[in-house]
Amino acid sequence: MSKNNISFILHRPQLSENIGACARAIKNFSFKKLILINPKPIFPNDKIFATSVGAKNIIHQTKVYENTEKALKDVDIVIATSARFRNRNIKHINLDDLKKIDFKKKVGFFFGSEASGLSNDEISYANYTLQIPTNPEFKSLNLSHSLIIIAQIISSILKIKTKPFLKSKKIKSASKKEIHSMISLCINNLEDINFFKPKEKKPIMLQNLRNIFYKMELSDKETRILSSVFASLGKKR
Repeated sequence: MSKNNISFILHRPQLSENIGACARAIKNFSFKKLILINPKPIFPNDKIFATSVGAKNIIHQTKVYENTEKALKDVDIVIATSARFRNRNIKHINLDDLKKIDFKKKVGFFFGSEASGLSNDEISYANYTLQIPTNPEFKSLNLSHSLIIIAQIISSILKIKTKPFLKSKKIKSASKKEIHSMISLCINNLEDINFFKPKEKKPIMLQNLRNIFYKMELSDKETRILSSVFASLGKKR
């Protein structure tokens, strides 16, 4: 298990100070990967460097993406953080369940913007949702505070080396990239037959499709079989 497999992904962060503080928190626990999706401030900037203190190297190697799909395509397991469980189609886990995650894979912790958190559409890309227990009457945490809590817990877990969810050694789990390609193929074929009707329901239908495939924990073999099926259906039209 390596800390190089762990990334912290911020979706549309609003404040330069929070980006810098998150970089500092990442370095506090010897992690290295910060990913930003469509940040509001110009990146990088002086405020980000100032609040990152000694974590300028984290800022310099931060990757910035325009959308969620591109940012998550190389992540095997996505854990979305939320102050409330909005999406009932995704498995919810608590902080103690993190001990069972296979950190030999590429794991990304997905954080929403300070103003609104993650939407159902963004959460639909996740394998799990995670809620940090707080005062029920005042649940909202600062972005960097949420990140540092999770970073500290993951750092401790990696030192203990607990067992992940067990699977047969003969079964290789599909990567996020493989599942994403399969889902794209499925969606393209469905669009060709005008499946998404009425149009206003298309976003929620796409969310449900992603929820189904991401929570199935498909093997690479199963993903190849389904991709072949979707490709064949496309050719027959």
